[in-house]
Amino acid sequence: MQRVQNLTRTILVAAVMSGVAPILPVAFPGLGAPEAEAAVVSRIDVRGNTRIDASTVESYLTIRPGRSFGPADIDESLKTLFATGLFEDVAINQQGGTLVVTVTENPMVNRISFEGNRRLDDKTLTGVVRTEERSMLTRAKVQSDVQNVLEAYRRSGRYRATVEPKIISRSSNRVDLVFEINEGDRTGIERITFIGNSTFSDGRLRDVIRTRTSGLLSFLRTTDSFDPDRLDADQELLRQFYYRHGYADFQIVSAVADLDREENVFYVTFTVEEGEQYTYGDIDLQTSLSDVDPEELRRKLRTSPGDTYSSLEVEKSLEDLTLDVSRQGYAFAQIRPRASRDYENRTISLTYFIEEGPRVYIERINVRGNDRTREYVIRREFDLVEGDAFNRVLIDKAERRLKDLQFFKNVRITTSRGSAPDRIVVNVDVEEQATGEIGFGVGYSTSDGVIGDITLQEKNFLGRGQFIRAKVGAGASSQTYEFAFTEPYFLGRRIALSLDVYRRTFDRNDYRNYELETTGGSIGLGLPLRDDELRLNLVYRIFDQKLSQNVPSNLSGGLQSSLGRNLTSAIGYSLVYDTRDSRTDPRDGFYVSFGQEVAGLGGDSRYLSTSIDARAYKEILPEWGVIGILRAGAGNIFGLGRSLRASDQFQHSDSWLRGFEMQGIGPRDSLTGDSLGGRWYVHANAEAEFPILGLPKELGLSGAVFTDFGAVWDADPAIVNCVGVAACGTTQVPATVQSNSFQPRVSAGVGVKWASPFGPLRADFAWPLLKESGDRTQFFRIGGGTRF
Repeated sequence: MQRVQNLTRTILVAAVMSGVAPILPVAFPGLGAPEAEAAVVSRIDVRGNTRIDASTVESYLTIRPGRSFGPADIDESLKTLFATGLFEDVAINQQGGTLVVTVTENPMVNRISFEGNRRLDDKTLTGVVRTEERSMLTRAKVQSDVQNVLEAYRRSGRYRATVEPKIISRSSNRVDLVFEINEGDRTGIERITFIGNSTFSDGRLRDVIRTRTSGLLSFLRTTDSFDPDRLDADQELLRQFYYRHGYADFQIVSAVADLDREENVFYVTFTVEEGEQYTYGDIDLQTSLSDVDPEELRRKLRTSPGDTYSSLEVEKSLEDLTLDVSRQGYAFAQIRPRASRDYENRTISLTYFIEEGPRVYIERINVRGNDRTREYVIRREFDLVEGDAFNRVLIDKAERRLKDLQFFKNVRITTSRGSAPDRIVVNVDVEEQATGEIGFGVGYSTSDGVIGDITLQEKNFLGRGQFIRAKVGAGASSQTYEFAFTEPYFLGRRIALSLDVYRRTFDRNDYRNYELETTGGSIGLGLPLRDDELRLNLVYRIFDQKLSQNVPSNLSGGLQSSLGRNLTSAIGYSLVYDTRDSRTDPRDGFYVSFGQEVAGLGGDSRYLSTSIDARAYKEILPEWGVIGILRAGAGNIFGLGRSLRASDQFQHSDSWLRGFEMQGIGPRDSLTGDSLGGRWYVHANAEAEFPILGLPKELGLSGAVFTDFGAVWDADPAIVNCVGVAACGTTQVPATVQSNSFQPRVSAGVGVKWASPFGPLRADFAWPLLKESGDRTQFFRIGGGTRF
């Protein structure tokens, strides 16, 4: 009986368990039967594709017929298909032994257009979007393009711009992508503030940076809009400015641009720590190179004990030392300056260490961003080529040279690893800018009335780095035509070849009793003797002068010897020393030019001419931006075996003695009033330029006060002996030569400079303080130019 009961119990338990078993894996996944076996399909069926081949879709799948797969494989296949950017939607299902892949293809972009854009043209906007015509449209890429277009508008100073993409369906699963743009108002810069500066005023520091505040003329410039790249560049300009003025501890604590969205303006604030100004202490030079003489290299140094510290002088000293040591056979030499600060005495002692550096070669030089400028124009500014020893100092020198060309708004040179540990790649990134200029000059003189000229010039002609200039000038009785061309790298070397042709005509008027035509030209070569600071210029000039009287007039006998044609053929040279910090708006440095010219290589004239011109620039009140300028010049000419003609002699120029018109001073026929010229001239000028207080800085106005001194004297005796109305050697009306001895003239005046969007303009008002009888004065003169 017991056995029967046990058997019955066993059967009942088995029956219950057999009914519960299918439920356990569902109710309790961790219990019950083992995992199901992976699925297998015999074929793959692709559906919904119209342009993309089924085999292409299958190639992206990780599932293959006849091979087992699981949920992970399906998930990976879906991710891969979506990642191609070809499909808007994808579904994968198994139907028996077939894997069905259903796709919805992304539409093809038929056309991309922009609506509402005026400030940025279609070409510019096309360059910032990633979506291209005849490519697949993806939502992610469109959203990215919207952000790129907005960023382009922000960089152009429009932070209120909005962009809305519109997708217009066309046949055959094609679409037109339209970006509807609302450019908004321009976001200007309301104020630029400096915190922490005491040595230099806010106005002086604003002159250093490129960013400008908005003003009345904002519509003509772009630097009064916020650009983060420009803000970074401004910080570097501030650092270099302070470092070059001796403030080696200078730091920029912060540079912040706060956007007032309600007013749509930025407030830019620079917080700085100036530190103390340093002078040079001890200067030493040490080398581990046995064949290099330290004492000989000391002559290359531009840093001297007691002078104000300047990072630019240190930089140029490194360049000079590197080039000199390299010429001695040490291509891998490295020069490192080590500075020791004496905080108490505020001095910086420098020791230049010269040692053999690691043997690293330049594998490649990449030039990028030069859409207009030819690549060789950039490469020739390097003293290095592919395969040469890498030298950081020479790379920095090339960067400075490229910036000095003024072809580029920005220049940045970086390096990256090459294909081997001893190889390095140099990357040169440039941003081009306008290099053409249109200039004009306007003046007034009592002899020729209103005088004007227009000048067109291009500093980077056809992207070849060549300079051309064309000038046309006219007055009531004068015309001028000039054309000049300069090739800065003649025959592939750092030799400047210059060509110049011109024609000038001066008609007879109430103050000039003759007509003068001059046609000529010149060819010159410029050779650097010490980098870009000392140059030797060689020039050959040839010109034909025709002085005539079409109607009888009272012409001085001193000029009658010059009647007819006269051909002058002359060769000359000049030595130029130039350390100015800027060619166009110098604030510091020197310019000295000494030259001689001898005429007599054929032609009719025989003479030797000598001249010198010197200028010095210095910030006399740096905190207020006051610049002191001193200029002096002199010249002498004498005949070689024959007398000078009046046209050979020096004449006064109103650029170095303001207050007097051209040819307004010097030897003059007392009867006819004709200017005869002289064998000597001398001049000196002192000027102070300063910002005009009380005027908004954005107007770009500054003032100047000046005093000028000058004289022209000592006409050739043959000319002096022929004054009067009749021809020389005949009976003459009694006459004398006025101002033939050294009689200095002095003038003083004020000037106004305007850094206008049209270019720099200047007007001068001058009063003669010391003059002689017969002098011709000129109270007002104006001139200027602009860039296009």
